[in-house]
Amino acid sequence: MNKEQQLLRKKSPVQIKNKKASFEYFLVETFTAGIVLTGTEIKSIRLGKASLVDTYCTIINGEMWVKGMSISPYFYGSYSNHAQLRDRKLLLNKREIRRLAEATKQPGFTIIPTLVFIDDKGRAKMDIALARGKKLYDKRQTLKEKEDRREMDRARKIY
Repeated sequence: MNKEQQLLRKKSPVQIKNKKASFEYFLVETFTAGIVLTGTEIKSIRLGKASLVDTYCTIINGEMWVKGMSISPYFYGSYSNHAQLRDRKLLLNKREIRRLAEATKQPGFTIIPTLVFIDDKGRAKMDIALARGKKLYDKRQTLKEKEDRREMDRARKIY
């Protein structure tokens, strides 16, 4: 990911993050994918009414799908409202899907969504990561580093 792409993500009015992802997993490699959505789903995402808690990605018949993603029903949607929890297709190149499929065959690797954002053209995009699960001692180390950073920031503010 280059700096230009990072700036676009920071400017996005909607950024729905999976906060537990970096705590539970080592993020090895990231990809950006489009999401196939219905009309009321994109409206709910633009309002920030989505959640990436307990979501994961899987490959079925050469296509990438995200499972467990919750998008709240649109308040003004009537009979045409969408189902809150449904599988949604992700748009990636065949080469990227093959690469991820090969990597997930190795034990301990999985694909998780890390961020949903709106790009500059108004389309919903999702950052997904090839991830390896952390052990308990790795999680403790992460907490210790986070606490140390907080202490250092506090010390800087005092002086």
